[in-house]
Amino acid sequence: MKTILIVEDTELNIDLITQLLEDDYKLLVARDGIEGISMTTEYNPDLILMDISLPILDGYEATRTIRKTRPNIPIIGLSAHAMDGHEQKAKDAGCNDYLTKPVDDLLLFEMLKKHLGE
Repeated sequence: MKTILIVEDTELNIDLITQLLEDDYKLLVARDGIEGISMTTEYNPDLILMDISLPILDGYEATRTIRKTRPNIPIIGLSAHAMDGHEQKAKDAGCNDYLTKPVDDLLLFEMLKKHLGE
Protein backbone atom coordinates (compact mmCIF):
# COMPACT_ATOMS: atom_id res chain seq x y z
CA MET A 1 0.00 0.00 0.00
CA LYS A 2 1.39 3.39 -1.02
CA THR A 3 1.89 6.10 1.59
CA ILE A 4 0.67 9.67 1.07
CA LEU A 5 1.71 12.54 3.31
CA ILE A 6 -0.99 15.21 3.61
CA VAL A 7 0.53 18.55 4.64
CA GLU A 8 -2.53 20.62 5.56
CA ASP A 9 -3.48 22.84 8.49
CA THR A 10 -7.27 22.95 8.06
CA GLU A 11 -9.09 20.12 9.81
CA LEU A 12 -12.00 20.11 7.34
CA ASN A 13 -9.63 19.68 4.38
CA ILE A 14 -7.76 16.91 6.20
CA ASP A 15 -11.07 15.12 6.85
CA LEU A 16 -12.23 15.45 3.23
CA ILE A 17 -8.96 14.16 1.76
CA THR A 18 -8.79 11.37 4.34
CA GLN A 19 -12.31 10.19 3.48
CA LEU A 20 -11.39 10.06 -0.21
CA LEU A 21 -8.10 8.20 0.20
CA GLU A 22 -8.11 6.17 3.44
CA ASP A 23 -9.34 2.94 1.83
CA ASP A 24 -6.59 2.82 -0.80
CA TYR A 25 -3.56 4.48 0.82
CA LYS A 26 -1.69 4.71 4.09
CA LEU A 27 -2.10 8.36 5.14
CA LEU A 28 0.13 10.55 7.25
CA VAL A 29 -0.78 14.11 8.27
CA ALA A 30 1.49 17.09 8.96
CA ARG A 31 -0.09 20.37 10.02
CA ASP A 32 2.63 22.82 8.95
CA GLY A 33 5.59 23.01 6.57
CA ILE A 34 8.25 22.18 9.19
CA GLU A 35 6.35 19.07 10.26
CA GLY A 36 5.90 18.14 6.59
CA ILE A 37 9.66 18.27 6.00
CA SER A 38 10.32 16.25 9.15
CA MET A 39 7.74 13.58 8.30
CA THR A 40 9.07 13.30 4.75
CA THR A 41 12.52 12.54 6.15
CA GLU A 42 11.19 10.12 8.76
CA TYR A 43 8.57 8.20 6.75
CA ASN A 44 9.70 8.55 3.12
CA PRO A 45 6.15 8.78 1.65
CA ASP A 46 5.39 7.83 -1.95
CA LEU A 47 3.66 11.16 -2.63
CA ILE A 48 2.97 14.46 -0.83
CA LEU A 49 -0.18 16.56 -1.00
CA MET A 50 1.19 20.00 -0.03
CA ASP A 51 -1.07 22.86 1.00
CA ILE A 52 0.50 26.12 -0.13
CA SER A 53 -0.86 28.38 2.66
CA LEU A 54 0.61 26.81 5.79
CA PRO A 55 1.56 28.27 9.16
CA ILE A 56 5.22 28.50 10.25
CA LEU A 57 6.65 27.56 6.83
CA ASP A 58 4.53 27.84 3.68
CA GLY A 59 4.15 25.10 1.09
CA TYR A 60 6.50 26.78 -1.39
CA GLU A 61 9.40 26.82 1.08
CA ALA A 62 8.61 23.35 2.43
CA THR A 63 8.62 21.99 -1.14
CA ARG A 64 11.94 23.69 -1.95
CA THR A 65 13.47 22.17 1.19
CA ILE A 66 12.13 18.67 0.47
CA ARG A 67 13.45 18.89 -3.11
CA LYS A 68 17.04 19.27 -1.80
CA THR A 69 17.01 15.73 -0.38
CA ARG A 70 14.09 14.11 -2.25
CA PRO A 71 14.21 15.39 -5.82
CA ASN A 72 12.01 12.59 -7.20
CA ILE A 73 9.09 12.40 -4.77
CA PRO A 74 5.85 13.55 -6.42
CA ILE A 75 4.45 16.67 -4.74
CA ILE A 76 1.00 17.98 -5.60
CA GLY A 77 0.42 21.56 -4.48
CA LEU A 78 -3.03 22.36 -3.09
CA SER A 79 -4.38 25.88 -2.82
CA ALA A 80 -7.61 27.81 -2.56
CA HIS A 81 -6.01 30.30 -5.00
CA ALA A 82 -7.08 29.70 -8.58
CA MET A 83 -5.67 33.00 -9.86
CA ASP A 84 -3.11 33.20 -12.63
CA GLY A 85 0.43 32.68 -11.47
CA HIS A 86 -0.22 30.52 -8.41
CA GLU A 87 0.11 27.23 -10.26
CA GLN A 88 3.33 28.37 -11.93
CA LYS A 89 4.74 29.58 -8.61
CA ALA A 90 4.01 26.15 -7.08
CA LYS A 91 5.68 24.38 -10.00
CA ASP A 92 8.67 26.74 -9.79
CA ALA A 93 9.01 25.76 -6.12
CA GLY A 94 9.15 22.10 -7.15
CA CYS A 95 5.56 20.85 -7.19
CA ASN A 96 4.87 18.31 -9.94
CA ASP A 97 1.20 19.26 -10.16
CA TYR A 98 -1.31 21.68 -8.68
CA LEU A 99 -4.95 21.42 -7.62
CA THR A 100 -7.28 24.12 -6.40
CA LYS A 101 -9.58 23.66 -3.41
CA PRO A 102 -12.15 22.42 -3.01
CA VAL A 103 -10.34 19.46 -4.52
CA ASP A 104 -12.07 17.79 -7.46
CA ASP A 105 -12.16 14.06 -6.57
CA LEU A 106 -11.70 12.85 -10.15
CA LEU A 107 -8.77 15.19 -10.83
CA LEU A 108 -7.10 14.12 -7.59
CA PHE A 109 -7.45 10.41 -8.44
CA GLU A 110 -6.14 11.11 -11.95
CA MET A 111 -3.05 12.84 -10.55
CA LEU A 112 -2.44 10.08 -8.01
CA LYS A 113 -2.62 7.47 -10.76
CA LYS A 114 -0.27 9.52 -12.94
CA HIS A 115 2.35 10.08 -10.22
CA LEU A 116 2.12 6.74 -8.42
CA GLY A 117 1.95 4.67 -11.59
CA GLU A 118 -1.22 2.83 -10.60
